[in-house]
Amino acid sequence: MRMEQLETPALVVDLDIMEENMRTMDRLLEGTPIRLRPHYKSHKCPAIAKLQLEHGAKGICCAKLSEAEDLILSGVEDVLIANQITAPAKIARLAVLAGYCDLTVCVDDADNVDALQAACGQQGTELRCLVEYDIGMNRCGVKTKEEVSSLARHLLYAPNLIFEGIQAYAGNLAHEEDIVLRKRESEAVEEKVRELKNYLEDQGISVKEVSGISTGTIDFHGKDSVYTEAQCGSYLFSDTSYRKVGVSFRNALSVLATVVSARPGAIVTDAGVKSLAMDQRPPVFAAAPELSVNFSEEHSAVYGDVPAKKPGDIIRIIPGHCCTTVNLYDWIYLVRDGQVVDRLPVTGRGRSQ
Repeated sequence: MRMEQLETPALVVDLDIMEENMRTMDRLLEGTPIRLRPHYKSHKCPAIAKLQLEHGAKGICCAKLSEAEDLILSGVEDVLIANQITAPAKIARLAVLAGYCDLTVCVDDADNVDALQAACGQQGTELRCLVEYDIGMNRCGVKTKEEVSSLARHLLYAPNLIFEGIQAYAGNLAHEEDIVLRKRESEAVEEKVRELKNYLEDQGISVKEVSGISTGTIDFHGKDSVYTEAQCGSYLFSDTSYRKVGVSFRNALSVLATVVSARPGAIVTDAGVKSLAMDQRPPVFAAAPELSVNFSEEHSAVYGDVPAKKPGDIIRIIPGHCCTTVNLYDWIYLVRDGQVVDRLPVTGRGRSQ
């Protein structure tokens, strides 16, 4: 079937562009010590995660325990939860899952390390841990080299936990539109993390992995990078926010909408804020990206010098934020040359626990 025959709103991915984005990422990582560990949040689809693994990704990262379960039960064997797991019930589940695959979690608190050790000790499983280092997000993570060292040593004395290295994710730079500033700050982050790694290794603490890097900063980490893993997610689909930033990746993801009303100077469609995320830059109509779109719950509209459309026509809308838009849909339709070639379930949708 043609994509125009899909009932709307529908989430579609242009396979040619998605594959081009994957090749672009390959070129950016070529000759560097960095391997791709793409973030599950961008597609929430195990089938796409497996495509990324087949394409050379070392593993997958995610934000939540429930997402990790979705990946592991789909056969993914190397998963990083790029976050802290602190609730007792979740720690118990985490310890069980650690027996199914190579599972890694982030830590920034000694009491949490003790709780993880107790749960894994009870299950007889091993859990890998990254100490999170706050390098500008002001979210999770410890803030000093000494705190990282203390937690790393705490992990080294935990028989069921493995100190893997450092998480240092500068997501605060991902959407910085000033490319000179974004590059300068990314280089400063790189130097700060290098100093931390050298500090730890001077103390005899081996650092195997340094994980971080976003789609917006991947261009600035080259052959001499201290990082070993890139947690990029949006590179696969891109969106209007990253288009404004000026990254190397093209828009592969669209929401198809049907024109429900049209008149001179106005087009109204059936895709509103319940179909398109609004947490970053606004979505745009692909046929008129220069026009501002007005949104309500079930409708979107453009006014002014609009392209000629009639009720029943199908148009493409480029999401403002690909990750949160995907989370609104049960299915992703894969399209090549306008032809639907597959439909993939978004099994990670709503897995926010």
